[in-house]
Amino acid sequence: LFRKQGFSATTLRQIAARAKIKAGSIYYHFSSKEEILDEVLDRGLRHVYETVKHAVESAGKASHRRRIGVAIKTHLTALLETSDFTSANIRMYGLLPEHLKKRHRPLRRAYAAYWDRLFLNARRAGEIRADLEIVPLRMFVLGSLNWTIEWFRLDNAEAVHELARRTEMLIFEGVRKP
Repeated sequence: LFRKQGFSATTLRQIAARAKIKAGSIYYHFSSKEEILDEVLDRGLRHVYETVKHAVESAGKASHRRRIGVAIKTHLTALLETSDFTSANIRMYGLLPEHLKKRHRPLRRAYAAYWDRLFLNARRAGEIRADLEIVPLRMFVLGSLNWTIEWFRLDNAEAVHELARRTEMLIFEGVRKP
């Protein structure tokens, strides 16, 4: 509901109906709609961060390009296939008032720092250009990946993997004609 309607338009009554419980029963689990939102935002980002981190660690001694490719594929998969929480987080976070964003900022910064390290390690290894600034690169990549929730139509898992492959190729090969 948060993902489709946003925070303001979603009511506790709608949440209760979707959960197939009485509206008053929500208060046995959460004290407010904001508390539910906090849980959704936390689960969404925590899911994608932990999933990406695990997948990259599982890549072992792969090249830095391959590790970034794994991170891209895993981020997209977590976003598009496995988590309404992740999609809700991405779609809603920027629209929330400051007091609702504050609690989630440390986790968002940790995830950003994780990607910064992936790119920095690739740059140190000579696998990406030395003149690229890491933060704008990360913002470009994550922004592009996150925007897919608005336009990509998930037909099957292979479609997500193909999108990830194309995204990796675009990032590393560019749009220059061979």
